[in-house]
Amino acid sequence: MLESKAKDLGRTIGQSDEYKAVKRSSEALNADREATTVLRQMEKIRQDAQAMIDRGEEPTNEMEQQLDTLLQQVQVNSAYQAAISAQDNFDKLMLRVNQWIADGIRTGATSSIILG
Repeated sequence: MLESKAKDLGRTIGQSDEYKAVKRSSEALNADREATTVLRQMEKIRQDAQAMIDRGEEPTNEMEQQLDTLLQQVQVNSAYQAAISAQDNFDKLMLRVNQWIADGIRTGATSSIILG
């Protein structure tokens, strides 16, 4: 029963406007060569910085400056802005869903009737 209800909730979320917007904006962002190039460069710098931290080293100021510059470049990209906005809206939806689930758990914990 629980698995079935969870899958039904997942299907409902997958059909929501918020999820559809995330999917569309993600596809548009992935199709934007300029944005994906900048995001890949940022990820490479982050990975290099993490490797340095893992070795007990400090990432360089140059790495930090490169990240700042790349972030400024990508933040003005309309596909990136749309993806961030859509993700933010989806995250808000998921927070509400999690709150509804928590409310349901509290109600279920105090109820002596088993629904099935």
